[in-house]
Amino acid sequence: MRKRIKEELKTIEDTYDVKICLAVESGSRAWGFPSTDSDYDVRFLYVPRKEWYWSIEKQRDVIERPIDDDLDISGWELRKALRLFNKSNPSIMEWLSSNMIYAEAFSLAKQLRELKDRAFSQVALMYHYLNMAKRNESQYLRREQVRMKKYFYVLRPLLACQWIERFHTVPPMDFHELLDGLVEHGPLLTEIHELLNRKISGEEMDIVNRLPHVHPFIVKELARFHELVKSYNQPKENLNQELNHLLQSTLDEVWA
Repeated sequence: MRKRIKEELKTIEDTYDVKICLAVESGSRAWGFPSTDSDYDVRFLYVPRKEWYWSIEKQRDVIERPIDDDLDISGWELRKALRLFNKSNPSIMEWLSSNMIYAEAFSLAKQLRELKDRAFSQVALMYHYLNMAKRNESQYLRREQVRMKKYFYVLRPLLACQWIERFHTVPPMDFHELLDGLVEHGPLLTEIHELLNRKISGEEMDIVNRLPHVHPFIVKELARFHELVKSYNQPKENLNQELNHLLQSTLDEVWA
């Protein structure tokens, strides 16, 4: 599959006349709990030719390939990516943290990783993860019986909120790293590990009764973070000048 992904990335470069600077896994495989039939969710950052930036007309700044079997692949243009990075966009922050890298070229990704902590906004990311957890909890977890995999749609963003609260840094993508850094040994951790094992073994669509330790944890933390996030007021550093320079230097480097 990695070979197929690399071939698809090369096809994209040739078809659209772009250079891909970073391509990573962004879905459950990067989160550390893929099931036997999980898709590959590949996201990439790309640089068009310099002439792309000279037109007065608005240019399309995303590349989206049709989903083919179990491969979902799409990417963002450099300037779009830098604008979103400057706003502490959760998606690009996660891509830069992904441990599953399919391609990395030039110095763009390295420089963005070095700037990541300065671009990071506790407020923006905590609101993002909390809203994700709230939405999924209200849609999937308010019945006496729930589909097992839906727990992860709430647990992962809630643990990301805990990570931001405790460490004041961008949360890791890997669910196991979140668990190791945040959840103490005990019934809750045991129950989560049982969920993980069942999901990875292919039981993710099974219906289960409300879990006696996970469910109260979710309810309690949702209520706590609903109040806590209101007190967050972190000033964010302005990186406009540095990112403008990074845009120009990357274009020069890629198309030298």
